[in-house]
Amino acid sequence: MADTVLYEVSDGLATITLNRPEAMNALNIETKVALRDAVRSAAADDAVRAVLLTAAGERAFCVGQDLKEHIGLLAADRETGSGQTMSTVREHYNPIVRALAGAEKPVVAAVNGVAAGAGLGFALAADYRIVADTAAFNTSFAGVALTADSGISWTLPRVVGPGRAADLLLFPRSVGAQEAYELGIATRVVPAADLRAEAEKTARALAEGPTVAYAALKEAMAYGLTHSLSETLDKEDELQSRAGASEDHAIAVRAFVEKEKPKYLGR
Repeated sequence: MADTVLYEVSDGLATITLNRPEAMNALNIETKVALRDAVRSAAADDAVRAVLLTAAGERAFCVGQDLKEHIGLLAADRETGSGQTMSTVREHYNPIVRALAGAEKPVVAAVNGVAAGAGLGFALAADYRIVADTAAFNTSFAGVALTADSGISWTLPRVVGPGRAADLLLFPRSVGAQEAYELGIATRVVPAADLRAEAEKTARALAEGPTVAYAALKEAMAYGLTHSLSETLDKEDELQSRAGASEDHAIAVRAFVEKEKPKYLGR
C-alpha cells in the first residue's frame, strides 16, 4: 500500500490515515487506489470491528481531487479523446464510499481540517463524525463546474435536508465546525488538540461493542430511508432475529442479569 495512505489494525480497530499533509490530503491516483484498497480491506476483515478514518496534518482532512494532477489528465484526454479522467468516479470514489457506508461495522471519521468535495463525501459516508473546532466543510463541485460525486447527492440531502443541500451544492461555501454541527454534518465538535484522542476513544468503544447489532442498525437505517413503514417493519423483524441469535446478545443478557459489564466477542 502506498505511503500516501497509512493502514493499521490494533485490538479490532482499523485506523486509515490519509497521509499527504503537504498537499492538504488531496486525492491523486496513487492515494485514491490506496484508500480504496484500505477501506475494502477493513470492511472485509472479520478481525476489524470498527474503522477510524482520519488524516495527517492540521490543515485538511481531504480537499478532494488533486486538481494539479487533474489538469494534466484532462489535457491528455483532449489529445487522445479517451475521456478516461472522469472514470475515477467509477473506479475509485464509488468503491470507497460503498465500502465505508456498507461496512458491517461502525466507521468513525475524525475530521481534523478542511473536508471538501470527495473529502466531504467520505466523511458523510461514515457513521459518526467527530470534528475539530477548526475544521470546515465545502461541497466545492459547482465551483469547478462539476456535479456531485462520492455519494454526496445521496448523503447530503439526508443529513441536512433537500433545501439546505441544494443551497450548499449550488452556492459552495465554507461551513465552519459549529454550523456543521447545527446542520448535522458534524456529530460532535471537539477542540482540535483533543480530536485524535476523542476519536480513538469513540472508535475503540465501538470496536469493543456488539458488532452484529451495529451492522444490523446500519442496515436498518439505510433500508428505512428508501422503503415504506410496512417494509421497514419486516426488515426490522429480519434483522432482530439475526441480532437475537448472536453470541453477543446472549452475553449482554447474561451480563445484565448478573449486573456485570458485558465483554462482547463481535459475533
